[in-house]
Amino acid sequence: VQLQASGGGLVQAGESLRLSCSGSGLTLEGWGIGWFRQAPGKEREWVSYRGSRDGTTDYADSAMGRFTISEDVAENTVYLQMNSLKPEDTAIYYCAAGRPITSATTASRMYYYWGQGTLVTVSS
Repeated sequence: VQLQASGGGLVQAGESLRLSCSGSGLTLEGWGIGWFRQAPGKEREWVSYRGSRDGTTDYADSAMGRFTISEDVAENTVYLQMNSLKPEDTAIYYCAAGRPITSATTASRMYYYWGQGTLVTVSS
């Protein structure tokens, strides 16, 4: 079982990136998928979540209105579209799969499988 996060890069403030999370040996449709990020010197923080049963989505306040989580079931891939990027979005972004309870979708301990991370750098 493996998750692969990709799509990071260096962009200027205001630009966009689309991150991908693909599964190997894991059908993402049946799992709750979370995106987390960790900036240098900071703790890992939750960014977004896609529920497994009804496809509900949720976003951290910092991502609301700028980021969109979506899925291509045929490609077994979950995406995080990030628009209007800011320098404070600079971080390593991780995707994770789990079955968190509704009240704990933001908790990293609820996720079983993690991708290796992809670096997003936003210059001012």
